[in-house]
Amino acid sequence: MPAEPGQVMLGAYLGLSGHSLAQSLALRRSQLGRDQRIVHQFWGFGETLPRRRPDIGGATLMISWHGVRYADITGGGSDRRIAAAARNLAAQGKPLLLRWGWEMNGDWFAWGGAANGKDPGGYVTVWRRLHRIFREEGADNVAWVWSPNWNSSPDASWNRMQRYYPGDDYVDWVGVSGYDFYRESPSTLFDPVVNTYGDDKPIIITETAGIDFGGDSKARWIDDLSGYVRRTSPIEAVVWFDTDTHNDTNFRIDSTAGALAAYRKMARNARFQG
Repeated sequence: MPAEPGQVMLGAYLGLSGHSLAQSLALRRSQLGRDQRIVHQFWGFGETLPRRRPDIGGATLMISWHGVRYADITGGGSDRRIAAAARNLAAQGKPLLLRWGWEMNGDWFAWGGAANGKDPGGYVTVWRRLHRIFREEGADNVAWVWSPNWNSSPDASWNRMQRYYPGDDYVDWVGVSGYDFYRESPSTLFDPVVNTYGDDKPIIITETAGIDFGGDSKARWIDDLSGYVRRTSPIEAVVWFDTDTHNDTNFRIDSTAGALAAYRKMARNARFQG
């Protein structure tokens, strides 16, 4: 389910204080003059994945599904849970994006290589098992998004993102998470993934947001992101982490008037009409 040729699907995770999802979608529609093309949600591995789509209009749903330690899956103990999840997502009857076990090359999640014996191969084994079970359950509407962090932590040879790649037959989209926490440029954040996988797979920026360092810094970074995506043809989707409820950091696109104006300009650019 790629975007239209030459165009980018623009969407968001929406977690706005005091707003339901419906209210958040309506607010952004009024501010941007358009709907989201992707709506991002997070689900725990132990939660029951939804059989019914949320009311997101014509948008594509992207589910980030939490992982677990590899042994909890490779031994077969989670097969029934995985099969039930596959059936539920298949029942939705519409294409969706599934991002399992993201940022696996970081050391902050239970499913990262650092928490699993420094064994990226174990992650590959788990991914392929999930993929097989979904295929057996007929979840053909699910597109698989493999999504490392933009850099690896720890920065060690065993933890290179390429070591976690399940293989082209098991991946539909390659994603990447990257925020300018230390004033990184979009090219610094995203070029490694684009240059490594962009010839073979569509690229989706699965999580990003600009940081407000004062003045017009956030607006300028959004402008830089827009320019970068416009000249980087393998990128076919961008999903903003649009929230003010995460770790006391305001990632909202409307945290300043300038940021909102810059984001609105990006959203209305012809390249972002996928």
